[in-house]
Parts: sequence; C-alpha cells; structure tokens
Amino acid sequence: MSTSTTPDADTTRLRRPGVVRSLRLGETTVTYVPDGAARLSGRGWLPAATEEDWAAYGEYLDADGYLTAGVGGLLVERGDRALLIDAGFGPGTRPAEPGSPVSDLRGGALLDNLAALGRRPAGIEAVAVTHLHTDHIGWLHHPAPGGDRPALAHAPYLIPEAEWTGRAHLAAHGTGPEVLAVLEPQVRTVADGEEIFPGVRVHLSAGHTPGHASYVISGGGRRLIAFGDALHSPVQISHPEWYAAPDHDRAAASDARRRLVAELQEPDTLGFGIHFADVVFGRVRAEGAGVVWEAVDA
Repeated sequence: MSTSTTPDADTTRLRRPGVVRSLRLGETTVTYVPDGAARLSGRGWLPAATEEDWAAYGEYLDADGYLTAGVGGLLVERGDRALLIDAGFGPGTRPAEPGSPVSDLRGGALLDNLAALGRRPAGIEAVAVTHLHTDHIGWLHHPAPGGDRPALAHAPYLIPEAEWTGRAHLAAHGTGPEVLAVLEPQVRTVADGEEIFPGVRVHLSAGHTPGHASYVISGGGRRLIAFGDALHSPVQISHPEWYAAPDHDRAAASDARRRLVAELQEPDTLGFGIHFADVVFGRVRAEGAGVVWEAVDA
C-alpha cells in the first residue's frame, strides 16, 4: 500500500508522529523505532520557504504552522543479528526557547519500543550514527533506566570519520564535551563506502554537519537509503533548495539533497526519512513538472 503526499490523498499522516513501521528487503527487515517527536516551525526551520509557499503546502503544517518531526532510530535485522541506525533523543524533553525553530522536543520511548519488537539492547551489535546532533544520539549517552551506563554502551558506535574529527563545532547544537566524553570509549570511525553490516554501507552526504552520512541498505533486489537529516520533511523532495536552519554548510547540504532526490528516483530505490512524520518509508515519483514523496508501507 502506498500513500501519496499530494493533496488528494489522506494527508493526516503528514501531521502526526511516526509509529512503528517495517519493510522487508529480502532477508533483511528494517523497522522504524520511535523515541519521541518534535515540532519544527515551518518558517523558522526552512527559512527559504515563504508565506506564499506554505499557503500552497499547508497540508504539511499543523494549526500553529509547525511541521511534525518524528525522533527515533532504524532497526536493521538479518537473522539473529541486529544493527541500529541512530538512537533518538533519549529520556527527557527540551522546552521551546524564544526564537528557536524547535518546539516540544521529547524522547524516551525507544527502549520500550525495541522491547515490544522483541529486541533487547544487548542484542544490538552496533549503532551507526548519521551525525552527532542530540536527537540522534540520546540513548548513546543517557544512562539506562535503573543503571549508570548507557543502554547501548556494550556496542561500538559507528561514526563517520569526518563527523568525529569535526566534532568541535557541535557544542553550539547541544553536543558538548561532556556528551562526547561519554561516547568516545565506544566510537569506531567508519569511511565512505564501508560495509558495516551485511548489506549496509556508509554513504557520505556532508552538509547538514561536516561528516553527515546516509546508510544504504540492500536486499531482495531493492535498496533503502536511510538519509538522516539530509532531508527533514517530505516537502523538501519538491524543494531541495530549501535549506534547514541548522545546516552547517548550506550549499553543500543543498547539493546533497539534490543528489539524494535524484538517487531516490532510480529503480527499486526507497528512502527512510527519520523526521518524516508518519510517512518515514517512501519513494520519489514524478508528478507534473516535479517530483513528490510517496509513502510506502510494504
């Protein structure tokens, strides 16, 4: 089943947080594991979009003019083996601050959702990180409930080499020295093109951060690109020139988005947008003179 994001479809999924959803890629199962959600100001998060633009794309915004963004991770399972890509925000909330484009950021549900899927943290052999912003590494530094170590501290944290080398810039985004010190003993840096799990390869897509990476998961004649924060909303599929306010290098990020949108139009290629409300899995298809995101649920 697929749900188009065009106005004649059921658009309520564009304005609600994502729920647990799975796809099969041959012998591999990929599952979105929610941790929480956030609201992103349409004009504040995507500053290049005008009021006129949002009048045309109003189905993406809630009544207060915010985009709904899910927060969580992607569980990749092959037989008894499991990899997690990104690790949510972790337990807690971040209240809105004056002038901030982010509102109502909350997390904490990842471990419970993993348990409901039959996965204990100890059964995850590695955690691959798209980038080091706080809503992607929460459970890598927060202590597990009732413990004094992070729930995933038994596993290596796979981080793109350029992201770890350039980590000093992250203090402005909340990932300060105290967080990095917790991560460091588990960090193993990875390189572009490296296979980190059967059928999973690193694909550098720098711009949002200096070493941002996507992960390409192949199986059953299809591939899925887990593209992290290269895109924050399905509306950017139609407008890759709309940069995100926290993009480290706007020009590089826009170039990465354009390349990604082109890749997602290739045959047998799907995408995973971790912040894409309740349309996290999808494909890019042509519509009129442009392209749109079409949700895929199987």
